[in-house]
Amino acid sequence: MRFVIGLMIGIMGALPVAAQVDPSPTPPAATDPATPPRPEAAAPATDLAMEDVIQRQLDAFNARDVDTAWTYASPMIQGMFGTAGNFGMMVNQGYPMVWDNSNARFVAVREAGGRTFHQVMVQDTNGVLHMLEYAMIATPQGWKIDGVSLMPRPDVGV
Repeated sequence: MRFVIGLMIGIMGALPVAAQVDPSPTPPAATDPATPPRPEAAAPATDLAMEDVIQRQLDAFNARDVDTAWTYASPMIQGMFGTAGNFGMMVNQGYPMVWDNSNARFVAVREAGGRTFHQVMVQDTNGVLHMLEYAMIATPQGWKIDGVSLMPRPDVGV
C-alpha cells in the first residue's frame, strides 16, 4: 500500500502544469492555445493566492469551523446552500476527504472556458489520496471557491 501511494505521489509530481495564470488580481482572459505555457518556475502570485484560499478552507474544515470555511465559498455556492450549516453538512456527507483531510498538495492550474481550475491532491485521514479540481473565481474580496469536483483516479500499474 505504501508503494502505491508513493508511486501515485511520484507520478502526480511528474505531471506538467497544464497552464500558467497571469498574476493579476482578476481571472485572466483565455490564452492562445498555440502559445506554449511558460516554463515552470516559482508559482505566480495568483496561484499562491488561490492555494492560500483552498488551504485555509481545508484547515477550517479540519477545525470544524464551518463559518470560516463558508467565507471562502463563492457567492454562487453561498446562494445554493443558504447557510454555513447547510454547506458544512454537504461537505461532510459529499466530500469526506475535504471534511477530514491530513495533507494537500497543489498540483496544477488550468484554464478552460474562461474559468480557472486548481487541481489539488488531498490525503484523507486514512492515508488515501484523492485528486480534486477546485473551480476558482476572482471577486472584489479576493479568490473564492466556486465548486469542487472529484477527479477520476489515474490508472497506475497492472
